[in-house]
Amino acid sequence: MINLRVVKFLVLIVFVLLPFTSQAKELPKFLFDKALQESKNGDFIQAEKDWSLFLNDNPDDAAALSNRGNILLALGDPKAAIRDQTKAIEISPEDLDPYINRGIAEEALKLWEDARKDYNYVLTNNPKDASALYNLANVMGSMDNWNEAKRLFSQAASSNNGIAMARSSEALAIYQLGDFELAEKKIRLLIRKYPLFADARAALSALLWRKGFTGEAESNWAAAAGLDIRYREKNWLLNIRRWPPNPTNDLIAFLAFEDR
Repeated sequence: MINLRVVKFLVLIVFVLLPFTSQAKELPKFLFDKALQESKNGDFIQAEKDWSLFLNDNPDDAAALSNRGNILLALGDPKAAIRDQTKAIEISPEDLDPYINRGIAEEALKLWEDARKDYNYVLTNNPKDASALYNLANVMGSMDNWNEAKRLFSQAASSNNGIAMARSSEALAIYQLGDFELAEKKIRLLIRKYPLFADARAALSALLWRKGFTGEAESNWAAAAGLDIRYREKNWLLNIRRWPPNPTNDLIAFLAFEDR
């Protein structure tokens, strides 16, 4: 399975790994490091407690605020996450990570235009930022601009930190736009490189079903289902993984046929 830094599989999130240099000598580093490790380990409840404890004594530490914002989002409070990210930006406006993280929280509230502005700000300063490119592509898809989403996914996939999920999302955007031959070519290339990549296997199942190749669709689905059963869930596909509507509908139709 591809190892990605994602929140609920839909967006790339950024943890700020170290306190800002100007503050480093004043910080109880052990508590910062403890909270950061808990965040990485997925121990979100304890991480939120430790970030808050750290911030009681260091309320203007932008790194801790941004990291706590990520945890608050993971715990289901995007409004509080936005508040922390915004304060981090006010304290350290030159740091780009809180803009990305605020955009992710804005996406959770479907504030597409606000998220678009934050990602574009990052890209103005760093045009090759893979996280901003990928997340902005998701936003453009949510705004039903699949041509722009395709372009941005392609840039994310071609960046120095290019990721397999961006390549899969690019192929799905091409699928949504109706170029089935190119979409299939890109998906098969992904599967050749990452044979255990559930996203590409599920996408190929949907595409082959649309093209009438039911047997091959079934064999690819057997691989996808064994890797990640969430691809059966329409709501997860559309709102968490953020597939385009046409591939989603094709996969759901294929699964309904298979389940008869």
